[in-house]
Amino acid sequence: MLITHDTRCALDTVVDLVNTAPEDDVTDGLANLAALHDFVRKHDMSDVGTLSELDLSAMRRIRGRFAAVFAAPDARAAATLINELVAAAGTTPRLTNHDGYDWHVHYFAPGASVADHLAADCGMALAFFVVAGEQERLRRCEAPDCRRAFVDLSRNRSRRYCDSRTCGNRLHVAAYRARRKEAAG
Repeated sequence: MLITHDTRCALDTVVDLVNTAPEDDVTDGLANLAALHDFVRKHDMSDVGTLSELDLSAMRRIRGRFAAVFAAPDARAAATLINELVAAAGTTPRLTNHDGYDWHVHYFAPGASVADHLAADCGMALAFFVVAGEQERLRRCEAPDCRRAFVDLSRNRSRRYCDSRTCGNRLHVAAYRARRKEAAG
């Protein structure tokens, strides 16, 4: 599956957005307006006006809707959720080249809120996966104490953990130690 630069950026953004949700002892990554400003800056989002508490509330709402896409049991359920997100955003596809990036497509309408911006662009990036029959690549980490979202871009669709250096390595070390303990005892 060919993934363009802007689609990859949108996928990274939607994964980071979903992973801001508070879980267990982890605090909300969008706890306040400053956190929203940091999120927008980190993802180099263009055409974002002045952010307000309304934007923060809207971002939290779409975060939950995107999380539902990652939890969708099949392509039909994911498509329904994505269609609702994209339709509510009022998409207006347009070609643009800005900030040193070559031509690419923005799906959000000029002057759209930050939530509509993400609903349109990230919704379309996820739609490409459903269209390509790759919805199963939208996953949650399989580590028992981690439920972070990620997009499996491995060739053979074998990625199981959000980060192989943390979750994957931790579980592999624990399994190794359990095997050693069993062999010794």
